[in-house]
Amino acid sequence: MTIQTILVHVDDTKNCAARLDVALKLASSCKAHLTGLHVVAPVYVPPYMAAELGSEIFETQKRVAAEVSAAAEGLFKKTIQRADVASEWRRDDGYPGEVVAMHARYADITVVGQNDPNVGANDIAETVVLDSGRPTLVVPYAGRFERLGERVLVAWNASREAARAVSDALPLLTRAKSVTVMAVNPKSGPTAHGDVPGADISLFLARHDVKTEATQVFADDIDVGDMLLSRAADLGSDLLVMGAYGRSRLTELVLGGATRHILQQMTIPVLMSH
Repeated sequence: MTIQTILVHVDDTKNCAARLDVALKLASSCKAHLTGLHVVAPVYVPPYMAAELGSEIFETQKRVAAEVSAAAEGLFKKTIQRADVASEWRRDDGYPGEVVAMHARYADITVVGQNDPNVGANDIAETVVLDSGRPTLVVPYAGRFERLGERVLVAWNASREAARAVSDALPLLTRAKSVTVMAVNPKSGPTAHGDVPGADISLFLARHDVKTEATQVFADDIDVGDMLLSRAADLGSDLLVMGAYGRSRLTELVLGGATRHILQQMTIPVLMSH
């Protein structure tokens, strides 16, 4: 598999420029087509306010939406001038997570931003990961990322989702300078990680010319997400690859989980597949 089409969500958040930079780096390295997508979300107006202000409030909303869309398009076009990549601009209306997920089904990978809690809650990343059927590259809302995919950490728990993520990440893993496969609190045996946790997936990757180092970590008293981020920092990783939502989304909402923890606390770009 090769990456031929990349979709990037473009909005008016503070770190959108860094997200576009990551998308452009990926498109340049893969010689892929880069599509920028801006979504105009519906705005709820209480009936009493609509009755009081009439059509004026709707005209104001349209004007603001047009200004934001124009600024997003300008940022996208200014960014792509830095590299020789084929590109396309799209604007659509609707709830951003749902709209981006729909467009993502026609791309090899989609680049979205981590939710910035200082701006307000949104579920764009989660929705795209769960509903698009494609790998999603989530870029942290803070920081800039000069490298992508040179030193990769793969979170391996022998699940269907993890296997999907590794397969989706192969175009990047084959280019990486180093790949570390990390199993956290693995259970050995034929129905879990095998006799040697991490060995089977490392052999699979080796047959794709990906050299890996397999590691195991045992610590029941530390959150899996914290362990992954700590290990990524120790290794100087610039990309984390992991499966998303191995158990139900509702269970993770109630009990927590590695997926939610990483989505909230990520410090490097994360490629997720479901």
